Amino acid sequence: MDLNELKNFDFNNLDVNNMGSWPAPVKVIVLILAFVAVLGLGYKFMIVDQLAELDRKEKEEQQLRTQFSSKQRRAANLDAYKTQLEEMRRSFGAMLRQLPGETEIDTLLVDISQAGLATGLQQELFSPQNEVLRDFYAEVPIQIILTGNYHQFGEFASAVAALPRIVTLHDINISRQNASDELSMSVVAKTYRYLEEGETDGGAKR
Repeated sequence: MDLNELKNFDFNNLDVNNMGSWPAPVKVIVLILAFVAVLGLGYKFMIVDQLAELDRKEKEEQQLRTQFSSKQRRAANLDAYKTQLEEMRRSFGAMLRQLPGETEIDTLLVDISQAGLATGLQQELFSPQNEVLRDFYAEVPIQIILTGNYHQFGEFASAVAALPRIVTLHDINISRQNASDELSMSVVAKTYRYLEEGETDGGAKR
């Protein structure tokens, strides 16, 4: 069968149940088409799937590399973190030691009062207020009114800062006493105490 005969060949007359009777060129064409179809299916079901799997693995590898780099950095800084944590614990412990216990509050109030008198200030008012309970400590405000001059007020602030317990000064207001040169200072001094076991947060106590 030559090329012209092959062009005019009616493929509809082929008997699929008797492939042995097909002309040789037709068999070759069918085999080629079958081979191409097999290659196409193989590419679709094998190569394409494998490429998708490869892409997924590459993304997974990148994620693992990122996680590894992050963990490696944390591991490298672990000693620094431990040192920082220990320093924070020491600092917190030192601050707690500066908070007076309940039995020390009265002594501390005397010390604050004496700090004012020692500088020559006249004490017009020294009135401890109700405690305010916080998370783990109680705030003890003291309303104070003193009369004197700027230099004495500065000495008072320095004396309070030098106390071994934490005392902070708030709401400072200085005004002149009538027509005289004497000044009046109104201030709220706050000290703090560590809450004993069993004391609850919130509210006020006195």
